[in-house]
Amino acid sequence: MEPKTLLPAVLLLLINVIGNESYKILGIFHTCSKSHYIVGGALMKGLAEKGHDVTVITPFPHSEPIKNFHEVPVTGIEQLFEESLPENVLVDMGNRSTIETLNIILSAGLMMTNYTLNHEVFQKFLHTKDIHFDVVVMEVFLNEAFLGIGHYFNAPVIGFSAFGASKSTNNMVGTPTPMSYIPHIAFADLESFLQRVINVLGYIGEEIIMNWFYMPEQEKIYNAIFPDPKPKLEELQKNVSLVLLNNHFSLSFPRPYVPNMIEVGGLQINRTPKPLPSDLQTLMDEAIHGVIYFSLGSNIKSKHIPADQQIEILNVFRKLKQTVLWKWDGQVADKPDNVHVSDWYPQDDLLAHPNMKLFITHGGLLSLTEAIYHAVPVIGIPIFADQPLNVARAETLGYGKSIQLNDLNEKILSSAIVELLTNDKYARKMKSISEIYRDQPMTPLETAIYWTEYVARHRGAPHLRSAGLDLSFFAYHSLDVFATVLAAVYFTWRLIKFVFCRITANGLKKNDKNVVNKKKVSLSSVLKSNFSPN
Repeated sequence: MEPKTLLPAVLLLLINVIGNESYKILGIFHTCSKSHYIVGGALMKGLAEKGHDVTVITPFPHSEPIKNFHEVPVTGIEQLFEESLPENVLVDMGNRSTIETLNIILSAGLMMTNYTLNHEVFQKFLHTKDIHFDVVVMEVFLNEAFLGIGHYFNAPVIGFSAFGASKSTNNMVGTPTPMSYIPHIAFADLESFLQRVINVLGYIGEEIIMNWFYMPEQEKIYNAIFPDPKPKLEELQKNVSLVLLNNHFSLSFPRPYVPNMIEVGGLQINRTPKPLPSDLQTLMDEAIHGVIYFSLGSNIKSKHIPADQQIEILNVFRKLKQTVLWKWDGQVADKPDNVHVSDWYPQDDLLAHPNMKLFITHGGLLSLTEAIYHAVPVIGIPIFADQPLNVARAETLGYGKSIQLNDLNEKILSSAIVELLTNDKYARKMKSISEIYRDQPMTPLETAIYWTEYVARHRGAPHLRSAGLDLSFFAYHSLDVFATVLAAVYFTWRLIKFVFCRITANGLKKNDKNVVNKKKVSLSSVLKSNFSPN
């Protein structure tokens, strides 16, 4: 190589080496819901492909090895979940009281936290000598005790939420949540005064339950697992470096964030769709009337849906000229020829096919994000968690319709399908929202990778930390200032009133004295005039 070309080549090589520093990154995705790991795992695999040394704690290990990707398989949580909770707990969630639902959700969170931290594989990993990490990426889902892992390895922590912002993620970085227009996760609209009242009560109720009842239980797990000396769990909560949210304002609504809370909704989506399996590709290509995809997500199984509703669903599909792909893990009796059933479909790549006309979904955030990206209108059948809120927004924004599971029957489902297939306003609205969502300077995955590297590069990025995290409730809301100002105004008013009263009283006394003196003078003159010797 000539000298004049050697120098640029060396400089380019140095730039690449410096700009692609490899970090040791630990990911923790503990929930028994496969969908949570799909989105979190996408980030971890993206970091591994970038050249970072990635270790992931997960109940869903891969069957094939991945370069730069190591797994700590904490398996068995799915079986424990099914054994510990009531049968059909997910589909029955809408029929339970708020207190009962909260008890089930919080109990599940404590169970998953305790199970993971005490799992023999995790314990062996925790006590491995000479291991360190530059950053820990931790899923935030009812598992606050996991924050001890970051402290244990002396590594900055990035929170990762498979949902949007929540009380837990907001508290980590000090994101403001005005109750006047930010709906609680249990509510969709704040259009009336009564809805705003209920919204405020929801926030207050969550604050009481989480702080007084739930967090002490997480503290017990934290204290049992991690050795002393260690900070209080509340202190660790307020020292998370960054939070990544699986959300985007086009999927929900615009709201305020602090600089270290970043939206990366849809980072699992393949920007270049992968080829479909040959038989599925042929089926999609030959569907001249289009395809309807029906999936209730990774958590709802065929056994969860009552048999009579399954029959009504099939009766609707039987009358359609479209091809129907039904993600189903069981056998389907008397299946129509236009219906194809499988326990797994490559959903993201499937929705990308131009013949896909309609998506019937449970309304999970991953599914709706993929539907929006590929501009496929939806019919939502929400089951639990954030799904009712997600589907309600889809209906409000005009790109889908909602059907409650208890109301699902042949007539209602058929009417909704016909409406979305024949009225092009839904497709037009979905296309408009898709264009807004796609209009981003970087892909969500690129954004998530950048900020993960940023935290590692700046050793936790403490300069992003909000000063609001160090304030008490009264100071944060300036209640102490308002109280001081009101007290000052009150005492000033009392002082002015007191001085005014004294001045007025002195004036009245002086006037009374003058009146008396005038009377004396007047009497004296009268006497003189009447009794004068002249």
